[in-house]
Amino acid sequence: MSALEVEGLARHYGEREALGGVSLTLETGRTLVVFGPNGAGKTTLLRILATLLRPHAGSVRVLGASIPDESWAIRGRVGLLGHEPLLYRELSPEQNLSYHARLHGIGHERVEEVLDAVAISARAGEAVRNLSRGMVQRVAVARAVLHEPDLLLLDEPYANLDPAALELVAPLIGPGSGCTRVICSHDPGGGLAEADLVLGLREGRAELLRSAGELTPGEITELYR
Repeated sequence: MSALEVEGLARHYGEREALGGVSLTLETGRTLVVFGPNGAGKTTLLRILATLLRPHAGSVRVLGASIPDESWAIRGRVGLLGHEPLLYRELSPEQNLSYHARLHGIGHERVEEVLDAVAISARAGEAVRNLSRGMVQRVAVARAVLHEPDLLLLDEPYANLDPAALELVAPLIGPGSGCTRVICSHDPGGGLAEADLVLGLREGRAELLRSAGELTPGEITELYR
């Protein structure tokens, strides 16, 4: 079964084309890693898949639902970890996650579970603005997986994380999470290690779409030249 079916996807901002004619299929339980320089369209693609942006042309199906017409059907099944942590800085980690839990009809025990999983329980009552960038990223990971999504959309998910923190989040958003994943990355070696399928974008266009096993980090680096 396909988790993602994208055909001829296009999106523009005014006269600037952010994505043009992107097509791909990703099977359930697999990982797509998207590479490309800044401005290539990676974040735009992620936001369309998260139902936060509407495509201007083409067809997009996410977890069997047509986007944007059936976006309502899959929003509770998608977890997004973007460049911005999507947290209220004046609230504590526990308050932030409790708010999201209420939106998804989730009990407080799940909030405590994910805060413990990312080792933030001891700081769970402090305002997010007082936490380090690495701690904020761990809270953002906890928010993204709080509702146990089927699809994880991850934009540079390991940014600001030290080795100990990487070990904490790996079971939640790593290959062993059991989720279908789309990861935007600038790390050719690390990204390839997690990928089943690789999409390379440049100026909104697909420069490559191949199995990860067919690629080397050097071929990915060429996208940035």
